[in-house]
Amino acid sequence: MANVPAIEIRDLHKQFGSLKVLKGISLTACQGDIVAIIGGSGSGKSTLLRCINLLERPTSGEIAIQGEPYRMKDARHGGLEIADRRQVQRIRAHLGMVFQNFNLWPHRTVLENVIEVPIHVLGMKRDEAIHRAEELLNRVGLGSKKDIYPAVMSGGQQQRAAIARVLAVDPLAMLFDEPTSALDPELVGEVLSVIRDLAAEHRTMLLVTHEMAFARDVATHVVFLREGIIEEQGPPDQIFGDPRSPHLKQFISSVA
Repeated sequence: MANVPAIEIRDLHKQFGSLKVLKGISLTACQGDIVAIIGGSGSGKSTLLRCINLLERPTSGEIAIQGEPYRMKDARHGGLEIADRRQVQRIRAHLGMVFQNFNLWPHRTVLENVIEVPIHVLGMKRDEAIHRAEELLNRVGLGSKKDIYPAVMSGGQQQRAAIARVLAVDPLAMLFDEPTSALDPELVGEVLSVIRDLAAEHRTMLLVTHEMAFARDVATHVVFLREGIIEEQGPPDQIFGDPRSPHLKQFISSVA
């Protein structure tokens, strides 16, 4: 399976009513790739990530995870719908998504948040799940916070807990949807530091971000979305150092 792409997207379209958000996206992320997805507001970045784990159902196109395409069928009123929910649940369990707004369960402690999926979805023994969770929380600097609730944590701490929760399922790939956008500026660095460490391990990641310097530093490939299409893509040095698209040049200068 070493040569099989971790994520492969072919001619992906997504529209909401008459609004076409994605207009034929094709993208491949191989094992260990760190793909930074950049672009302006409304370009389709978050929708693309949400389609990868079927939080949004594509209108058309194909998505394969580790060489296995989602089984989809034509919906009665157009677009696609899930044909095999068990398959989707199985694949989703190994696709870790980190959201803008953390999405921790507020009624569970940090430790309980991290062990929930390994125990109840993956069938891990509770003692093993707790041991693994404690290791991960120590790794993201939250070992002393395991028994507190999200409401009393800073945004940076909550996001680091959310990353630990994703790591607990040993994901095939990690999807980051602007993980620092909801944070106060002084807390951004602590989250980026954790992601940087994961990048150094050559984990497969798709990262939607407005942190251009960070994307240039950690990404192996950068994709610029504009109005639902990939207008330009390539290695970071080319995208940031020698962009060809006038729109990309303007975007980079506007966020620099």
